[in-house]
Amino acid sequence: MAKIQQTFVCQSCGAVYNRWRGRCEACNGWNTIQEEVPSAGPQSGPAATRPSRARGRIFPLEGLTGEAKEAPRTPSGINELDRVTGGGFVRGSVILLGGDPGIGKSTLLMQASAAMAKSGERVAYISGEEAVGQVRLRAERLGLAGHPVELAAQTNVEDIVETLSQGHPPALTIIDSIQTMWTETVESAPGTVTQVRSSAQALIRFAKTTGTAVILVGHVTKDGQIAGPRVVEHMVDAVASFEGDQGHHFRILRAVKNRFGPTDEIGVFEMTDAGLAEVPNPSALFLAGRDHAAPGTAVFAGMEGTRPLLVEIQALVAPSSLGMPRRAVVGWDPNRLSMVLAVLEAHGGIRLGGHDVYLNVAGGLRITEPAADLAVAAALVSSLSGAALPSDSVYFGELGLSGAVRPVSQAPARLKEALKLGFGKAITPQGRGESGERALPTEALRHIADLVAGIASGAPRRVGGKRERSRDDYAVPDDPF
Repeated sequence: MAKIQQTFVCQSCGAVYNRWRGRCEACNGWNTIQEEVPSAGPQSGPAATRPSRARGRIFPLEGLTGEAKEAPRTPSGINELDRVTGGGFVRGSVILLGGDPGIGKSTLLMQASAAMAKSGERVAYISGEEAVGQVRLRAERLGLAGHPVELAAQTNVEDIVETLSQGHPPALTIIDSIQTMWTETVESAPGTVTQVRSSAQALIRFAKTTGTAVILVGHVTKDGQIAGPRVVEHMVDAVASFEGDQGHHFRILRAVKNRFGPTDEIGVFEMTDAGLAEVPNPSALFLAGRDHAAPGTAVFAGMEGTRPLLVEIQALVAPSSLGMPRRAVVGWDPNRLSMVLAVLEAHGGIRLGGHDVYLNVAGGLRITEPAADLAVAAALVSSLSGAALPSDSVYFGELGLSGAVRPVSQAPARLKEALKLGFGKAITPQGRGESGERALPTEALRHIADLVAGIASGAPRRVGGKRERSRDDYAVPDDPF
């Protein structure tokens, strides 16, 4: 008998080594490599001992006549969840849902399964972390105990597939979580890379053959990435991330990958005593409690997928007593902030080398698009000069390294959302590159110097007869003021 060759697999990224190492060279993780015995696999052994198989069918592409029809979907009963999935669950699709512990993943899935079961669909909720009684207690707390959801506490994939195959296939099956599942074809502990990959593959095969929509709940690492091998994210049809701050009462469901809908789409929920409640107008939620007269605040008109979203950018620029001033960012890319600060110093005539800079996106939302450059620059200049920005103005635009304000996409949708919330003016790039009637009066900017000059013109000079701040405090001698 041939000797079984043992391998060492990184539990964070799935890299394989022939011997143990303290640090993974692929993800630079320490103490993440564990020894695993590779499974024999279904294709092992000589061909004569394997059972014969029937050949698959080939379907010609030219046999499709007429217009292409959209894949049949099953609504979840939650509008924000349907928005993220692209209109509902596609039959036979597999969704990987990740999020921090305690963020509300199980609560959201319990509410979605109860809503679908109430409409007459067969829904199965498989928990590998809780007992059936614990799941029922959470359902009673949410007021969903009377809904016909099938519950089970099982971790063996073969038993789960065999049980779900009896009778009519479920319309939705929830696996909470994939890290607790194990399959008999792999000789390793649950949660390892090999077990997660093999269990996910078996569940995906079940979804494709029966037409059941499957949601796999995945754990996340300290960096916020879904734990387990990256190959699982490529195997599934959609990847969603449930985000939120424990200090805030709202949660964001973000689509990272979706084969049947738009990517980077978000759904906004509010955590209440009765579970997660949908937020139909998230812009009003993020702008609630805004201080209109405070310097250093700017309203950014952003886009999350196909949804326009207005959020408040807060900046604080204060003189620093440290040799290396601090740069603290919450909700934005720190590298992007460094670029904006460099552009302001080089092309805006702003001295920021001796100041601490603190930037925050109000409400805990995380922004990734570069269209927030102009709003961040306006908040920084406003905080440094002490001039409050107009409360009825919104900002959006990308900054180039030359100081030019560049156009961004979907400008009409941003302007329409600002007009709906009562804003009267928009500070935008010149030549947005999109045709259409302007829904809101705009002030077009060509260069970052125009923005700095406009804000500094309203900066306070004296308070109580004393000089409060001058141009020399924050600008170089040849500044544009």
